[in-house]
Amino acid sequence: MSQSSTSAQGGAQGRHTAGLLDIRTIIGGLIGVYGVILTLMGLFGDEESDKTGGVNANLWAGVAMIAVGVVFIVWARMRPVVVPEHPDSPHDAG
Repeated sequence: MSQSSTSAQGGAQGRHTAGLLDIRTIIGGLIGVYGVILTLMGLFGDEESDKTGGVNANLWAGVAMIAVGVVFIVWARMRPVVVPEHPDSPHDAG
């Protein structure tokens, strides 16, 4: 009976999330940074339109990468990974 009251108290205090160390945040940030670089290259760099059939590939790939990065970061914020306060040990299972 004391275990259930301890669990209820631990849940009421709040939960510990992965935060910035969540892999989705890291991946989203990296993809977003590369997307910004590609977008800037598409806007201000040399256009190679003869190689891409008249499409500014850097610009569109950069915009798509920014969108994917934002999706990853929003996903990590909306559904955070909850880190257990006390990891299960083999002695608790028995």
